[in-house]
Amino acid sequence: MRISARNQIKGKILEVKKGATTSHVRVEIAPGQIITASITNEAVDDLGLKTGGNATVVVKASDVMIAVD
Repeated sequence: MRISARNQIKGKILEVKKGATTSHVRVEIAPGQIITASITNEAVDDLGLKTGGNATVVVKASDVMIAVD
């Protein structure tokens, strides 16, 4: 697969938690560093996402938010 996005981070799927229409997918990108993505249940099924599988997190910069304590 080729994609124009440059913000790509490889990792391992820790958990796929399905809701009514949306799933939360937790991907460990380094020991103790986890990114959680919210995607549709249909996307989870189409991509065959399962705990323990490999995945690449692609970050769309216009959707990134940062907060401080």
